[in-house]
Amino acid sequence: MGRAVRKQRGRGVALVTGASSGIGEAFSRALARDGFDLVLVARRRRRLAALAHELSEAHGVASEPFAADLSTAAGLCRVGERIAREPRLELLVNDAGMGEFGHFAGSEWSREESEIRVNVLAVVRLVHAALPRMIRRGRGAVINVSSTVAFVPTPSFAVYGATKAFLNSFTEALHVELRGTGIRVQALCPGLTHTEIFARARADASRVPEFFWMEPAEVVAESLAALERGTVLCVPGLKNRTVANLARMLPHAASSRIAELLTRSVKPTRIGVTRPSPT
Repeated sequence: MGRAVRKQRGRGVALVTGASSGIGEAFSRALARDGFDLVLVARRRRRLAALAHELSEAHGVASEPFAADLSTAAGLCRVGERIAREPRLELLVNDAGMGEFGHFAGSEWSREESEIRVNVLAVVRLVHAALPRMIRRGRGAVINVSSTVAFVPTPSFAVYGATKAFLNSFTEALHVELRGTGIRVQALCPGLTHTEIFARARADASRVPEFFWMEPAEVVAESLAALERGTVLCVPGLKNRTVANLARMLPHAASSRIAELLTRSVKPTRIGVTRPSPT
C-alpha cells in the first residue's frame, strides 16, 4: 500500500487500533509517511491526540484521534460505526491487544474476559464492519496483528496464545472467502518486540536476551512489504520464521514443552500471579 498506489487512487484512509504505542504507533507513522489519512484508535486520549497532531504536521495528512476502549460494548460499537460510515477506508489495522501473564487457574477473570474481548471479539466486529464497503469498491486490506505464540500452546500465556491462534485461522479463512474481490488480508505474527505489552501483562521479560527482540518499525516494514506481495501469514524476522517453522514441524508435545521452558525466563511483576510448578 505504498506511495505509488496512493498517487493512483487518491488519498485513502487507514484506521489503526492500538495506535498510541508499540506496533500500532509504528503502523501509524509508516502509513502517514505513505500519504494515508488516519483514524487513530486507542484508550489514551491525550497520547493519541499528540500523535495525531504530530503526524498531521509532519506529513500533511488528516489524522483523527478516536479514543475508545475496545473491551467495552460501547467503545467497540462506536469504532464499528466509525468504520462502517468511512467511504475512503483502504486499510484496517487491528493492532489493539491485551495479554495476561500467569497460570490461568489463578488469574483474574475480568482481565481474561477483557483479553478475549479485545483480541478476538473486537477484531471480528471491526473486520465485519469494514468488509462490505471494501468489497463494493473492489479494493482494500486488513491486517490482524497476531503473534508467533499462535503456532504453539504457550503456558503462562494460555489465553493470549489461544486468541492469536484464532486470529490466524480467521484471517486464513477470510483470505479464501475474499478471493477475486480485490481485498487482501494478513495475519501479522511478530515475535518478541519492544512494546508495552509485557508491562501491561504485568510480566518482566528483561531476562530474555536482546538477540531475540525486534523493534516495532522493523515489524511494520516487513508487514507492509508482505501485504504488497499478498502474503497471508507474515512472520517478520528470520529468527521468528525459523522458530515458527520449527514449532509447526515438531511433534505437538515437544513444541509445547519448548514453549513452557522459554516462558520460564519471564517473571511476574506483582504478587499473586501464579505459575505452573516446575516438572
